Amino acid sequence: MTPTPQLDERHLRTQDAYGSAVRTAGWERAATGWAGSALRGLEFVAYPALAGAAFCLLALGVVTWLPALAALASALQRWRRDGDNRCFTGVLAAFPGYWRALWRHALVATAVLPAVLVAILFLAGRPEPVAIPLLAVQVGGLAAFAVYHLALAVVAGADPHGRPAWRARALVFAFGSPRRGLVLLAALLLAPVLGLPLVLGPLLFGPSLPVLCGLALLSRGAAAARR
Repeated sequence: MTPTPQLDERHLRTQDAYGSAVRTAGWERAATGWAGSALRGLEFVAYPALAGAAFCLLALGVVTWLPALAALASALQRWRRDGDNRCFTGVLAAFPGYWRALWRHALVATAVLPAVLVAILFLAGRPEPVAIPLLAVQVGGLAAFAVYHLALAVVAGADPHGRPAWRARALVFAFGSPRRGLVLLAALLLAPVLGLPLVLGPLLFGPSLPVLCGLALLSRGAAAARR
C-alpha cells in the first residue's frame, strides 16, 4: 500500500519534531551538567568564605581567635565529610564548646603573641651583630607558634571528642614531619595573598584556606595509617 503524501508529510514533521526535541534535551543536559559543575566549583569558594566570615565575627573578642579557629575547622570538616553546607551557622554553633575547652590556652597565646612581635620589631632596628641570630630565633618562634596553633585548631575541629589528646596530637601533626610543617606554614602565608583579588578575601580566606589544607593533610595521614 502506497502511503499518501499527506501521511508522508505528517511523518516527516513528526520526525523533525522528535529530532529537535532530542537535540534540545541533549543541549539542556549538557547545560545542566556544566551549570552543575560550575555550582559545585562555587561551593569551594562560597562555603570557606562563609566560614571565614563567621570566624572574623567571633575573633572580634581578641582572645576568642583560637576557639573560633577550632570551630571553623569543625564546620569545614563536617562540610568536607558529610556535605553539611551550614558553614556560617556551623561555626557559630560549635564555638561555645571550643571556648570552654580552649579559653585558657587562647588567653596565654594572646598574651605571648604581642610580646614576640614587639621583640621582633625591637631586634629588627638594632645594629648590633648579636641582634641578627636573636631576630632569627624570634621569627622562627613566631612561625612555630602559628603552625602549632593551626594544627591544634585542625586536630580539635576534626575530633571534637578527643580533647585530652588535642595538644599532643597537634605537636605531632605540626612538627612530626618537616614537610607537613612547611606546607602548613606556606598555607598560612599564601592564603591572604590568594584572597587579594577580592575586597575582603584576605579576611575571609586567610583563616579558612589554611584550615582546609590542614584538614586535607590530616585526612591523608589517617588514610595512610589505616593502610
